[in-house]
Amino acid sequence: MEIIAWILAIIMFIIAFIGLVYPIIPSVLFVVAGFLLYGWIMTFDGMNWLFWLIQILFVILLFGADTFANIVGVKKFGGSKAGMWGSTIGLLVGPFIIPVAGILIGPFLGAVLAELLISRKGLKQSMKTGIGSLVGFLTSIVAKGAVLLLMIGIFIYFVLI
Repeated sequence: MEIIAWILAIIMFIIAFIGLVYPIIPSVLFVVAGFLLYGWIMTFDGMNWLFWLIQILFVILLFGADTFANIVGVKKFGGSKAGMWGSTIGLLVGPFIIPVAGILIGPFLGAVLAELLISRKGLKQSMKTGIGSLVGFLTSIVAKGAVLLLMIGIFIYFVLI
């Protein structure tokens, strides 16, 4: 049973990392699902209150990371609220319209179009905002990936030690 528990947990962790580049997949929820599956199949004994407190804090951090990174990236490059919304919509829609490349093209185009059409900014500033949205998105992928690895490392520590 232990092997099955680990296999299922690892599958959940892999899906979580896929969610870093496909934002429709809630990465952090799959990591927590991996913890819960392991606990249900094996035991929750190693996962005490301290473990869950730490993990809940990371979950809260990760839910805010996307929004924060997008806001910082767009604002840092002179974008408006329309640029932020355009970037977010592009991030969600892009991968479905253009598989694989849409994850990068979507937020960029969303931010640029929102700045051009809604905020009425010039092409140069709109392009700058699009680049800012990409910088924010890529920064959030790296940061979230590091936090997911940390969460999994803490899980392994608490379960095996």
